[in-house]
This record gives sequence, C-alpha cells and structure tokens, in this order.
Amino acid sequence: MTRSVHIIGAGLAGLATAVRLATQGVRATVYEATNQAGGRCRSYHDPALGITIDNGNHLLLSGNRAALGYLATIGASDRLAGPSSASFPFIDLASHERWTLRANDGRIPWWLFDRHRRVPGTRARDYLSVLGLLRAAPGATIGEVLDCKGPLYERLLGPLLLAALNSEPPASSASLAAAVIRETLAAGGRSYRPLFARDGLSAAFVEPALRFVEANGGTVVFGQRLRAFAFGPGHVTALDFGDVSTPLQPGDAVVLAVPPVVAASLVPDLTVPTEFRAIVNAHFRLTPPAGLAPMTGIINGTAEWLFAFPDRLSVTISGADRLLDTPREELAALIWREVAEVAGIAGPLPPWQIVRERRATFAALPREDAKRPEPRTRWNNLLLAGDWTATGLPATIEGAIRSGNRAAGLIGTMT
Repeated sequence: MTRSVHIIGAGLAGLATAVRLATQGVRATVYEATNQAGGRCRSYHDPALGITIDNGNHLLLSGNRAALGYLATIGASDRLAGPSSASFPFIDLASHERWTLRANDGRIPWWLFDRHRRVPGTRARDYLSVLGLLRAAPGATIGEVLDCKGPLYERLLGPLLLAALNSEPPASSASLAAAVIRETLAAGGRSYRPLFARDGLSAAFVEPALRFVEANGGTVVFGQRLRAFAFGPGHVTALDFGDVSTPLQPGDAVVLAVPPVVAASLVPDLTVPTEFRAIVNAHFRLTPPAGLAPMTGIINGTAEWLFAFPDRLSVTISGADRLLDTPREELAALIWREVAEVAGIAGPLPPWQIVRERRATFAALPREDAKRPEPRTRWNNLLLAGDWTATGLPATIEGAIRSGNRAAGLIGTMT
C-alpha cells in the first residue's frame, strides 16, 4: 500500500490530486514553489486598481463534470453563477449587429430551426458542418475538415474554438476541437451553460481546496521549490529541495504537477509540448452598467470576450502573441474603446490593468498534442499531472482537474 504521497505543485492539477486522495483517505503533502496556490487559476490584489482580480478570465461550462465534481467535493458549488440556460450574447463591431445565441437544454437542437435563436446569416443545415470535426482523423487540423469562413465560423465556431484551444483554429488539432464539441455543443444546451466564479477564482477553486485537504490530514507547504529528483533503478528515491532532501520510502508515491518546461527539466528524456500561445487580459475598474450580460462575445474586434464583474469589466484575448509587444497604454486605450461601445459607456478611460501571459497554454496543434505524455513514467512511483498531459482535452480547468483525478486513481496501482 502507498505509504506517503508527495505532490509537487499546487496548481489546479496538484490540488485536484490532493482533493481526490483525501476522499480516498490518503494524506498527501503538496509542495508549492511560490507563496500562493492555484497556478494560472487564482486571484490576487492588484495595487494599480486597488481591487482583487483574477489572473485570467476562466469560463466553466455546465458539462465540465470533473470541475463541477471537484467544486462539490470541496464545498464550493455555490461559488459559481451563470444564466439558467445556454445563452450567449454577441456583438459584431464591424456591422454593429447584436444577437443572442439561445440553445434548448435537450440533445436534439431544435433551437437551430428558429432564426431568432441561432447566429444571424446562418441556416440550420450550416451547423451540420460540425460533424466534420467529430469524424476527423487523428492528426488532422481543423482547417482540413472544416470550412473556416462564412457567418457560422466567423460568428460562432471560430471564436468558441479559439477560446477553447488558445490557438488559431485552422491550424489547431481537430481531435481536441472534437473533444470540446462532443462534450458541449453536441451534448445539448444543458451541457454548455456558462458558469463564472462569482467571487473570484481563488474563492471558488483554491481556498476551499486548501481547507479541504488540510481538514482531511493533508499538508500544503509553500515556498518549497523542487530542485531535482534522485533516481534509483525504477524508482524516485529522494526529493531535493536545495536546503533539504526528503528520502522516499518503499510504497511512497510522487505526482509531478508543474508546468511542462519545469517537468522536462526535472525528468530525464521527458517529451512535453514546446510551443505555447499567449493570452492577454485587460481589467477596467468601474461598476458595470445595469443590464450588461455577465459575458459578451465580440466579433471583429481586438477584444474577444467581455466579462462583467461587480467592480470591473474584464476582457480576454486568446492566441494573443501578436499583442505581446504592443505598448500597454496603447493596448488599454484600444480595448477600452471597444468595451465602451459594447457596454454603452461614455467617458474617459478608467483605471486599468493589462495582464499578458506569454506562455499561457501549449499550442493546440496536432504536433504539440502528440507530445503530451501519459501520466505514468518509467519510474514506478512517479506520475505526471497537468493540463498539458494527455487528457484528450485542450489546456483548460477541466483538463487540469481530470489529470489530477487520474493521477490519484493510479496511485493505488503503483508498485
């Protein structure tokens, strides 16, 4: 039987591993190199704005069963909010046209036959093109199986796939896109109702998880960066933290839940994704206008998704490498002009913050997807977890939590 479990990294994958182990009565120690948990899924106080913001605007869907199960386990299901049905408002900044996509709950998409509920300029039969993704051969790109032009793609499929994959859809993996479509659009409206962390990502995903792990006998150690593993024949024998070395006993297990670049530096000959894509987030401190939707899709703009929180408006731009060198002031002014039009706001640029994540996710290209490792390694007591491992999904909250669940489930099978 497993004696002790050591989890390296307190991002969502590491926390999910610890939470699942706690439900199995296994006490784990989680080591985090920084002074805060959550990784890319966390909140922090921004001194420039004087408020707490999320480091990224992460959207959950009602079909994300692993993420919702995780929240239920840690007692945080009530930290999510969202509309009672799959409803997505959009605005096209080129034509100034506004519409709301409104799906029915069931698997049979009768909403497609109501022109007032589907994307303007599309016909019901246009949506059959999605079947090409579901039948795509392994290694195919989206551009090889889907016509990446026309109203349906430009006003719905393109923006949704870009947000899910964080890579330009035509060159991205059709298999990863199909996994997203299969669990959301193809599963009926009840599976893609948008959900938001009402009080911030940390309040929903991180703080309750830390309390749950510690209440069940686990330990979380901050400021402890793993420097190296000591390897023996078929096993990791010790954890080297620089100032201290932790020897492993027979039956001990290690879950490495760190970013891929870090994992590759610690594990010899580990193949990991090596291409990444950026995400840019913009935050504007002001009270949103009454009636503004919690989330609005923006077509033909620099901004792509606008999120309304009680004390701010936030924008997310995926696949945003092109914006990494744009001066911050110029970028904030450009995005604010679009936000003001979408929200119907007249007035000067409010206090703002630009957050650029240069290596936010691995590039969801077929060649990069093929580099994602399975959780098992050639060392019998070492497992991998993270949204960059072979989860079958893009780099998402759902993928990170599934990877942690899977690692926890495999620990009992280790020798």
